[in-house]
Amino acid sequence: MPDMSASLALTHLVPLAKEVDENKVTPGVLGFIVFAVMAVAVWGLMKSMSKHMQKVDFKESAPSGADSKAPAAEPKS
Repeated sequence: MPDMSASLALTHLVPLAKEVDENKVTPGVLGFIVFAVMAVAVWGLMKSMSKHMQKVDFKESAPSGADSKAPAAEPKS
């Protein structure tokens, strides 16, 4: 069963929401500019990350130590 105090609190907030004019609440030009700048920044970061990931060598090198003393297993033909 829902908490009645939470329901009562929400009913007091409903009249506050009615006072806002729906036609005036828009992101506007500033919101578009901020979104466009963020989109360009993400695009630039992805392009840079792609360039750096191409430089990474994913091949593992032979570990030094105990494994280097063991003879290397030859593949079966």
